[in-house]
Amino acid sequence: MKKDYLELQLENPIGDAISRIQFAPNCSNLLISSWDSSLRLYDVDNSVLRLEAPSEAALLDCCFQDDLVAFAAGSDGLIRRYNLHLGIIDRMGNHDDVATCVGYANEICQLITAGFDKLLLWDIRMEKAPSCSKILGAEVNSMSVSRLNLTVGIGTSVHIYDLRYFDKPVASSEPHKGTQIRCVSSIPYTRGFAVGSVDGRVALQISDSSSSNDIEFIFRCNPKSMDGRHHLASVNDIIFSPLVQGAFATGDNEGYVILWDASSRKRLIELPKYPNSVASLSYNHVGQLLAVASSYTYQEANEIEEPPRIFIHNTDNISIRSVSASNSASRS
Repeated sequence: MKKDYLELQLENPIGDAISRIQFAPNCSNLLISSWDSSLRLYDVDNSVLRLEAPSEAALLDCCFQDDLVAFAAGSDGLIRRYNLHLGIIDRMGNHDDVATCVGYANEICQLITAGFDKLLLWDIRMEKAPSCSKILGAEVNSMSVSRLNLTVGIGTSVHIYDLRYFDKPVASSEPHKGTQIRCVSSIPYTRGFAVGSVDGRVALQISDSSSSNDIEFIFRCNPKSMDGRHHLASVNDIIFSPLVQGAFATGDNEGYVILWDASSRKRLIELPKYPNSVASLSYNHVGQLLAVASSYTYQEANEIEEPPRIFIHNTDNISIRSVSASNSASRS
């Protein structure tokens, strides 16, 4: 039987947990940050590793500025900038504690970083000093940037910021009613976000300015194999398809990736279980490729510690546009 995916082949295997994978904005180069302190750039189209840049600390997140420049957040608090073409590493600045999240807003040329201490905004056109800072008093669990909107998960709460007016959030909520947030994801084509919890639930809020058909619901990401039982594995990542509006994917700590349709509130398809936890997901810029990082995440003592692996699926083979959405998402 022909496989509908390929696995990235690295001459030097990734030596520790993968923290983030992300496709470039305009090509199919995949950025990989990991706890082994290296940032890697893999050319998926040509199956070749373009860059492996070691550093002195675990890299807990990464993002692109454009196809040639990337950033990473380190456990030493440093924010590193990478010239991916020349292989040059430049230190942007640092947090006073561990730096956990990094994202880039192209519309205002601002890098946004978060850590155990605060949120920082960096104007990349200026000298290496943050242009704005906000002390939050708590560790940022997850962060997502979409155009001028910043979605931040802290403890059990979600805060939405307009990056043009950073003094206070424009909205705050507690979507899972006291349950710890694991990941947040801004919706790239409209106002809204998705929030994954540590107990296997997703809260979805989508605002449609062209109509009154706002979407807001919570569901549990039960794999079919659970047969109606509650699935309490942490939802580690959520990503929205740039190809099919309303389609999104979830990846959890037991190795399941499930594709969903927001409008119908139904499951589209469940991919075969991965050998390890699903640490991170990414679609390429046209939505043709879906990358899955199968890696332990240091969340649970009994987590399987198989070597980290990255799989690339062609969404034409997944056929999310033609799959019959016959399996409803089980409501919480």
